Amino acid sequence: MEKLWAPWRLKYIRSKKTKGCLFCNSLQNKSKNYIILESRHSFSMLNIYPYNNGHSLISPKRHVKSFAQLKDNEALDLIRSLKNTQKLLNKVLKPEGYNIGINENESAGAGIAGHLHLHIVPRWKGDTNFMPVLNNTKIISQALDELYRQLKRHVRPEAD
Repeated sequence: MEKLWAPWRLKYIRSKKTKGCLFCNSLQNKSKNYIILESRHSFSMLNIYPYNNGHSLISPKRHVKSFAQLKDNEALDLIRSLKNTQKLLNKVLKPEGYNIGINENESAGAGIAGHLHLHIVPRWKGDTNFMPVLNNTKIISQALDELYRQLKRHVRPEAD
């Protein structure tokens, strides 16, 4: 049997699980939680369990379960944050495409059902191979800390 070493996972396994909402708690320590962009009503952060390099989550600051619960200005701000996150990922990672989506509530596949969030997953031709199919393993070739530093170097004040 082949082994894929992932020693950085030990920190997660041994850590005490945080109570409360991941998104609400993340705003308390932005660099520790990989927040890359922030606006008046929303923010984006790197997913620490990514499907692909650069997989980011965009969330309203206000704790709401559903897109329908957002005020119009919050919904517009959330979409602008998605757009600005995509621009940043384009600049740094230069993906060939994206998967963008919302899983609203647990029955729709939301891993964190209590706080609305969007996923943006950069994609490249050939970024999937036999590993996920045969071994249920996905290889991410860049460390989160390194990617976070690269993205933060390219963040500019909002101009729309």
